Amino acid sequence: MNRQNGAERPYHVVLFGATGFVGRLTAEYLARNAPEDCRWAMAGRDRRRLERLRTRLARIDPRCAELPLLVADSADPDALRALAGSTRVLATTVGPYVTHGEHVVAACAEAGTDYADLCGEAEFVDRMYLKYEDRAHQTGARLVHACGFDSVPHDLGAYFTVRQLPPDVPLRIDGFVRAHASFSGGTLASALNAVSRARPALEAAKQRRLHEPRLVGRRAVGPLGAPHFSTETGAWALPLPTLDARVVARSAAAVPRYGPDFRYRHYAAVTSLPMALGGTVAAGAGAALAQVGAVRRALTRWYGPGSGPSEARRRSSWFTVRFVGEGGGRRVFTEVSGGDPGYDETAKILAESALSLAFDDLPRTAGQVTPVTAMGDALLERLRAAGMTFRVAHAR
Repeated sequence: MNRQNGAERPYHVVLFGATGFVGRLTAEYLARNAPEDCRWAMAGRDRRRLERLRTRLARIDPRCAELPLLVADSADPDALRALAGSTRVLATTVGPYVTHGEHVVAACAEAGTDYADLCGEAEFVDRMYLKYEDRAHQTGARLVHACGFDSVPHDLGAYFTVRQLPPDVPLRIDGFVRAHASFSGGTLASALNAVSRARPALEAAKQRRLHEPRLVGRRAVGPLGAPHFSTETGAWALPLPTLDARVVARSAAAVPRYGPDFRYRHYAAVTSLPMALGGTVAAGAGAALAQVGAVRRALTRWYGPGSGPSEARRRSSWFTVRFVGEGGGRRVFTEVSGGDPGYDETAKILAESALSLAFDDLPRTAGQVTPVTAMGDALLERLRAAGMTFRVAHAR
């Protein structure tokens, strides 16, 4: 954060995209949990929708009746520059990010404003690194992507596991995800868009590898594992080609505590073999259909952005990530768990990330950084206090 200007700005936190499905949940979380001295505001492109949301928040906390409302569109660079210049931290839920996110990142990088999003789109993260890493370093902006279920439980969970293992030795960690949850229209739109852009994503990743500084004397990787039966979890392990493993590997590259040679693999844990096979076939079919523009548009219209699971459905949802870590002759099993992963917990994570960036005593970092690199222990303790579980299940 550009701290020399941060104290003069009107707001500690601005939530952009507040009227979307996850945006509303994040706003409600802030209404309940932001500290009394937190100056925060909501932003979006439709003032009337913002006003309706503010009325709803005032029923949670009467002080929200005076909550500032800021109008900006993701396609309006001038409005976004003004938005970024008004706050210490800009948290955005407006996706798909590869379509709607670049001007927000650009504005924050230029203004020295800390940035947090919910992006799970590897292509977007890589492109933003290539375009805005240097400027963010110059202004002191911390650009923190993936501040939701993608990828904080996995990034912090791997970090928590590393802390249970000896220092200065090669470390191997596998993460196994189980979840029972639904998805929103915004999530569907982002997923379909990402899958349809496989070739541009590969090119962005290639360009990033060419420009990113190489580690010297250390190694940190997040390779795609192979399907197998995991005796540690009693489930079939299916490799997940998501952003999460890359985020963990980038944290490991930035933090020496991960040791001289670190590897992380990321899996979905499925207890039934028929379910595992069916899920693999369904994922392949979905990826193929996503290449057809007419199919993507039809699916998006059927379950459009702004829609999502009911409160009752979210209350019955949960997630668990089991980590198996080895190094220096020690083996440890850890676990991160919580409620509805895609929405309630994601809103909590984004809100607490924004509050951490605004208020906590954090390492002096700048540029595109991971949640662990930017916030580490501070965010872990915030999420524990907010009800997310980080525990050692077994060690030997």
